[in-house]
Amino acid sequence: MDSTGIKFLGDGEWLARKHGAHRRRQYRKVHLAMDTSTGDIRAVEFTSSREGDSPVLPDLLEQIPEDEEIGTATGDGAFDTRRCHSAILAHGGTAIIPIRRNGRLWNEDCPAALVRNDILRATGRPGRTIWKRWSGYHIRSRIEARMRNLKSFGERIASRDPDRQTAEIHIRVALMNRFNALGTAEIERVT
Repeated sequence: MDSTGIKFLGDGEWLARKHGAHRRRQYRKVHLAMDTSTGDIRAVEFTSSREGDSPVLPDLLEQIPEDEEIGTATGDGAFDTRRCHSAILAHGGTAIIPIRRNGRLWNEDCPAALVRNDILRATGRPGRTIWKRWSGYHIRSRIEARMRNLKSFGERIASRDPDRQTAEIHIRVALMNRFNALGTAEIERVT
């Protein structure tokens, strides 16, 4: 899971550099949830730029059908909240979310706090770098690549109406999933 900003209003990069910005650029946020085994985007949320990542996660997980089980849910430190950990557990998943640098133990009053405290203890002794390698956190880089693919259709959205902007993002995601279904490169690790 991750999010990225996409421009919908404002001058282009070259024009702003050449003549200065004439008006303020405006962005929207695209939140994506990807199945790492197939590479398909399974859930999409389109919000204002002020919306954070953690409040959107439960809505993303609701888009995934109940008969499909979530193995792991990997996200960055922005998802380190009770709401996110609880939503992942409610969908039968395991959270792979690094604890923030100043993170402390939570009161163990719910199952989400137990899981989160286990992650904090696991990162404490060997360190964050080893925990990331051990837990498989680096698979998150695949969704970063999908963000680049999303923006390869254009850095900005053509529509100005919020409903049409949402439709445009959903069309881009459908095209990305269709391209993915046609075939992807097989990656082998070279040592």
